[in-house]
Amino acid sequence: MLHADVLGERASITPDREALYDVVLDERFTYAQLNARATRMARAWLDGLTLAPGDRIGLLAHNCVEFIDAFFAAAKSGIILVPLSTRATVRELQGIVADCAMRALMYGPDFLETVTTLREAAGIGPCVALDASRRSLADDLDLAALVAGASDAPVGPVADPESPICLLYTSGTTGKPKGVICPHRMVAWNAYNTAVSWQLREDDVSPIFTPLYHAGGLGAFLVPIFAIGGRLVLHHSFDPHEIWRTIERERCTVTLGVPTIYKLLMDAPEFATADLSHVRWFISGGAPLPQYIIEAYQRRGVVFKQGFGLTEVGVNCFAMSSEDSVRKAGSIGRPMMFTRAKLLREDGSEAGVNEVGELLLRGPHVSRGYWNNPEATSAALDADGWFHTGDLARRDADGFYTIAGRKKDMIISGGVNIYPAEIEGALLQHPEVADAAVVGVPHETWGETGVAFVVRIGGGTVGAEALATYLAGLIAKFKVPREFVFVDALPRTPYGKVIKEELRKRYAAS
Repeated sequence: MLHADVLGERASITPDREALYDVVLDERFTYAQLNARATRMARAWLDGLTLAPGDRIGLLAHNCVEFIDAFFAAAKSGIILVPLSTRATVRELQGIVADCAMRALMYGPDFLETVTTLREAAGIGPCVALDASRRSLADDLDLAALVAGASDAPVGPVADPESPICLLYTSGTTGKPKGVICPHRMVAWNAYNTAVSWQLREDDVSPIFTPLYHAGGLGAFLVPIFAIGGRLVLHHSFDPHEIWRTIERERCTVTLGVPTIYKLLMDAPEFATADLSHVRWFISGGAPLPQYIIEAYQRRGVVFKQGFGLTEVGVNCFAMSSEDSVRKAGSIGRPMMFTRAKLLREDGSEAGVNEVGELLLRGPHVSRGYWNNPEATSAALDADGWFHTGDLARRDADGFYTIAGRKKDMIISGGVNIYPAEIEGALLQHPEVADAAVVGVPHETWGETGVAFVVRIGGGTVGAEALATYLAGLIAKFKVPREFVFVDALPRTPYGKVIKEELRKRYAAS
């Protein structure tokens, strides 16, 4: 029977093996200890809060052990966990609470004001404080007391593999957030297939510093590492100096991050001196990875890979060997085992070798669609089970895929398709460019034209004319942006994606 309680399954095999080291608490937990915590939390939900399987419970907190407890309590109990973005506004959270009909909410000490406002606006049921000394209201429940009074009798497993374990709401950078329905089948398959296709090992140690409310934090590497019996190092927030210290001290072997994080780690002084002899590889996802970042880590002797995934299809959909990470630098690899991929032209026919098309994915790692949103579900998930990602990609003759950008970001200028990712990649090769994003804006003659938003490296003075000349030596002239806008920073989501709609609005208002 396939279910998402990977922690419970692993604890039955290697109960005394260390599973987690919490950097902030300086405390270590075995698989048996974590499993007991998750079991008691599941009992606390069922008995203390009188929630029933299928009810939704929210969690608004930074990374902490209780987050992991909650995820596997959902896996055991059938109650659906709704992790909430710590960067979302009260208005955004209010929409999510209403959309999923949230029955209860657990919250961390940094969100007292948010929870106070949220409960008044959304009418949530019982609220549970992770820290009893800091509560939104004096009569809010204390999680520690609730769990301490709960039974430790086993719970689950959930019998139906299509039953949801969690709702992961999309970032909402282009509209109203949508709740992705993640069933047990999806979570379990992602865990096992990632462990096999990425060749994880029981002696692997992986730091988690990306937010656990996001699919990336949960899917890579929390559940896959637990599936293989490895060890996690949990950071409560992102601190480059702390991360480098723990990568060294805990001898981390595999690390997931996003390009923005890898850039910040690269800029930290520890990057040049950290002992990385124990590292098997680093992998980046969440956004296009600039070539100069790959090369910087390769110069440090690190195997550096790039992955690809979406909340809706599991965050790990492609794989590559260490050798291929050099030979095919910039590629996301080949589809993982039991994953099928194809590229479609605008007319619905399949794209040829090295031709750009929309990436479609199919397999047991695909979600059930969107909560309370059949229109969005049918638009993304077709009758044959293919999920239309909205990402553009090309496939080379060896079967390796490279992302070309988002379909909605493609610029059609004078009837010719222009892919911003290609231009951005070229811009980032310039020695004075730290970051860049290209968007399409209306043009009277050409329909659309490209505008490049550029962040100079500190002290850089490169101008628009110099950048245009530089690009003309790398890409076709019609792809060179008509205008360059210099900014201090690009707006990004927590997982590194540039919020291009905000750039378009900035340009329109200028």
